[in-house]
Amino acid sequence: MAAEMRQVDDVIRRRLQSEVVLINQIAHYIVSAGGKRIRPRLVLLFASAFGFTGDERFELAATVEFIHTATLLHDDVVDESSLRRGRQTANALFGNAASVLVGDFLYSRAFQMMVGVERMRVLEVLADATNVIAEGEVLQLMNMHDADLSVDDYLRVIRYKTAKLFEASAQLGAVLANADRALETACADYGRALGTAFQLIDDLLDYEGDTQALGKNVGDDLREGKPTLPLLIAMERGTPAERQTIRHAIEHGESERLGEIISIVRHTGALEVTRDAARSEADKARKAICVLPATPAREALLELCVRSVERSS
Repeated sequence: MAAEMRQVDDVIRRRLQSEVVLINQIAHYIVSAGGKRIRPRLVLLFASAFGFTGDERFELAATVEFIHTATLLHDDVVDESSLRRGRQTANALFGNAASVLVGDFLYSRAFQMMVGVERMRVLEVLADATNVIAEGEVLQLMNMHDADLSVDDYLRVIRYKTAKLFEASAQLGAVLANADRALETACADYGRALGTAFQLIDDLLDYEGDTQALGKNVGDDLREGKPTLPLLIAMERGTPAERQTIRHAIEHGESERLGEIISIVRHTGALEVTRDAARSEADKARKAICVLPATPAREALLELCVRSVERSS
């Protein structure tokens, strides 16, 4: 996909331009940090799976990356994060106010781009997605420091905050190709399940990975008081004393005992449970696209299911 992704990057560079210097600086800083670019790849792969070759696919691939980047800018301010993708976060470098406002610029630019495609269904899908993502952000904020959070409520945040944009990205390829609603739904189902699997692994890596490989500080979730699945399972399986240790850490955003908590998470089998949950979601994604014709694009989408779960960064 290298040639296609270069075209997406060309659109990103062109659409980032602003007469306001600070917008250019921050937007280029965050976008040039790279990342896996999975969401734009989903747009391109699903468009290819349906045989759509129009240039609109590059515009929409860049659009979903702008939406994703805007959420990152806002996330890092809310979470007070200092490291992302191995570099200082924009808020650490430029300040919170500038980061929030440039995030707003990226959102509004994304809407300019989706309007330019001149397809009402595209607007429906992405407007719905951005609204649900915002709801997910608020839900996560409400759940901070809540050691009694249920697994269902935790998964609801993932589906709103992370999986929804995966879902929309997958759906857009079908929309561009004018596929029927049944096929569009199958693509959306794939994206939702893949996005859920992806976030589950992200949450797992916060207790299994290392800062250099992850590009962010290990233990950030704990410091921010996020009750993720590894912690919820460890509390369920641990001794009363271990349960109390994790509960106290979640409620107070305590990362000083990170090493002890990682040990609890590991020996209770919480990491294996989390990876198994991610594999289950990846399996749902694979099954969802069995209705698509056999093409190299579908094979790549199937491979992505495996890679998203078995990755270490």
